[in-house]
Amino acid sequence: MAVYKGEIIAVGTELLLGQIANTNAQYISRKMAEIGIPIYFHVTVGDNEQRLKEAIIQAQKRSNIIIFTGGLGPTQDDITKEVAADLMNKRMLLHQSTYEKIKDYFIQRRIKMTENNIKQAMIIEGSTVFPNNYGLAAGLGLEIGEITYIFLPGPPSEMKPMLEHFVAPWLVKRNQGQTFHSKIMRFAGIGESLLEDKVVDIIENQSNPTVALYANEGEVTIRLTARAEDESAALSIIYPIEKEIHNRLQDYHFGYGEEKIEQVVFRFLNELNLTISVSESCTGGLIGRQITKIPGSSLVYKGGVICYTNEIKSKILQVPEEILEEYGAVSMETAKILAENTLKLFNTDIGISITGIAGPDKVEGKPVGLTYIGISEKGKETVVKEIHLSGNRQSIQWRAAKYVFYFLWDRLRERLNDKE
Repeated sequence: MAVYKGEIIAVGTELLLGQIANTNAQYISRKMAEIGIPIYFHVTVGDNEQRLKEAIIQAQKRSNIIIFTGGLGPTQDDITKEVAADLMNKRMLLHQSTYEKIKDYFIQRRIKMTENNIKQAMIIEGSTVFPNNYGLAAGLGLEIGEITYIFLPGPPSEMKPMLEHFVAPWLVKRNQGQTFHSKIMRFAGIGESLLEDKVVDIIENQSNPTVALYANEGEVTIRLTARAEDESAALSIIYPIEKEIHNRLQDYHFGYGEEKIEQVVFRFLNELNLTISVSESCTGGLIGRQITKIPGSSLVYKGGVICYTNEIKSKILQVPEEILEEYGAVSMETAKILAENTLKLFNTDIGISITGIAGPDKVEGKPVGLTYIGISEKGKETVVKEIHLSGNRQSIQWRAAKYVFYFLWDRLRERLNDKE
């Protein structure tokens, strides 16, 4: 099996000036990881012939899959194909069907086609042409010696579908009958760095399957990708690593695939025939919003209160004013009463509260990120969790909401295990 070393060269002066974000590199890296091609280098270079040549020469020395994005358009500064062809000692040829498509585009819109648009129909000699169903510039793929070159358009709306529908299958097919299969493990209640520390030996010794970590707000995913003759064989390769990771991280491993933790919590609540309600301070309704995105959420979610001020905490949720004065709105004592009174107010099986400081400034002399989450259940003692979060205001709010779902998941899985 080939040992892949991938590199992405993003071309465009606007990227270097910060006028647009290089989201293409992130998307391409993830897509390549799905099919078992690791990306080791991201390079960004402006629309400059000499510097682009230097970037390609450097990539040729260290990578055997080089993916270009950008610089395939009609203007003079779109030079990616031309510079690469010159280094490869290849001719530029007109691709007739792409040329006809471009002509038809201008005819249908009753716009005069200028001469420079022909550039988008020019291809490097020996290339496979990838159709662009959302734009005009064709994508290209070719192999020269031990190196595979991929040329993709810059606009994400054109690049993503081309990569998904044409380039990725082309790469897999050229891999001599091998198939790539991925399995995604999802985790919550643990940060990326701590999770990585617990599986660092697995990551360092990876070969087949490959192991890749991705962090989102409040969740971490591990993607395991195996190369094999078919999907069944790939799953057999993945299983021992998956099992070892699960054994080490089972207290945080809530699911697989694209299912988010709030969806798992909804499923658990439904299976257990339980209802919940929420009083939200620092998250401002975010928890209720996340669960009500799920079809059928009214089966488990009765409602909530956004208790952003002390007045609402006191008048609606009956938190005694002396508690707020003595301990503050952001306190274990307040979170406990909020959870218990939320349960009573909505007559649910579980009442949740969250109160914290999202920033940017301290409140009540307490630090930004300090958050309390209360969980009150009928017939059980109320539990309050204290967590400390970092980041900007939006990040703290998102992560705080995810922690609510994590603590709920942790309690509900115990109930399900007892039920079994």
